[in-house]
Amino acid sequence: MAELHNNTIWKHADKDLADGSAQVISILQGEGHEAFWVGGCVRDEYMGRTVNDMDITTNALPEVTLSLFEKVIPTGMKHGTVTVLMHGHAYEVTTYRIEKGYEDHRRPSEVEFVDDIEKDLRRRDFTMNAMALAMDGRFVDPFGGRSDIDDRLIRCVGDPKVRFQEDALRMIRCIRFASNFGFMIAKDTWAALLEQRSTLGWVAMERIRTELDKLMSGPDPLRGLELIREGRLYEHVKMPFPYRGHQSAYISAIPAVRMSSPEQVDVRYALLLLGCRIPSSTPLLRQWTFSNRRMELIKKLLQLQEAWTENSEGLTSEQARLLWIRCVLIAGEPIAALWLELQQAVQTAGGTPAVDIPQARAWLSGMPVKSLRELALTGDGLLSAVGRRGGPWMKPLLSHLLLLAASGQVGNDTTLLIEEAKRVIIDEGI
Repeated sequence: MAELHNNTIWKHADKDLADGSAQVISILQGEGHEAFWVGGCVRDEYMGRTVNDMDITTNALPEVTLSLFEKVIPTGMKHGTVTVLMHGHAYEVTTYRIEKGYEDHRRPSEVEFVDDIEKDLRRRDFTMNAMALAMDGRFVDPFGGRSDIDDRLIRCVGDPKVRFQEDALRMIRCIRFASNFGFMIAKDTWAALLEQRSTLGWVAMERIRTELDKLMSGPDPLRGLELIREGRLYEHVKMPFPYRGHQSAYISAIPAVRMSSPEQVDVRYALLLLGCRIPSSTPLLRQWTFSNRRMELIKKLLQLQEAWTENSEGLTSEQARLLWIRCVLIAGEPIAALWLELQQAVQTAGGTPAVDIPQARAWLSGMPVKSLRELALTGDGLLSAVGRRGGPWMKPLLSHLLLLAASGQVGNDTTLLIEEAKRVIIDEGI
């Protein structure tokens, strides 16, 4: 029965994901409880978008849900949420509830479990997310979510002022959905957003940055950035937000970055900062709560941009090749490849790239070595060959040898590299 429902209802979900969720619903219903798919999975299926996860809502109390399944995690019992593991997937199963007394524009101070799914749907943010779907294919859509999707409209459930007061992050989510889906925002929803925007100061920077990541990963991030600017939301968030409608080739290039890997969103962030003329030394990346890995990636992209643009003008072809090789060795091959994708996006958007992209790619692929790990002479090997102790002289000498090997001026051969090292030590009196 569960597989039948998967085949007839879920056209845009992985079969195992849909079958597992249908089995969870079947077990709950078999014990006399109501259970429905709810929220984003219902919205995405109706819109013809890929369904990546599935949430379930039920009138079964969380303790009951916990007792009905073998593999469960009591994720948020206080708020009625239990995570059920089935078919290798995790499903959040949440009891129908209403919420009261939002004290920090995020968390309710009181949760009350109810036995009416429409009461549960009433607490949700937008009409398109306030829909449930039964196993027989019947929609529970008391607030017109399907109609608003058909009209390509983001509309709050009930009073939009109340929805934004409950969780101020919903204002950023509203803009993110409008940007990613290409929807308009209902007039009363936008008016309430402008009225309540001062409460964004309550929202943790991590939550806002997570929403910005989703916006920047979407098909039309420029629209989201413009809505943030138009609504002057940047004046009210804790994190500095530099975009003020800057017109530049870098800003225009943001959507041209293909989202083929997780790192691509950080290429888009680098373009945003370049377009806003933010230097690589900016503290913004830490203020935006990026992980150290992501901060380093974006910073290195900006540093490579600065190093190339500040030093490449008027160079001969060979001088440009050597400069590019130095940039690659400093930034690392993965960053250099991403920087070339950044330049490709600028070109795709009609701008002028900072480098001859095919030539730079040819230079990159032609490098015999691209890091110290690939150098045929290690630090220990150098010390043994020259009969000296380690010290501050080693790093610049190894960097010199790496540049020569990477540029083909000296073969990546241990004997040749040792000969060059001895020559430098004698000639420069190291």
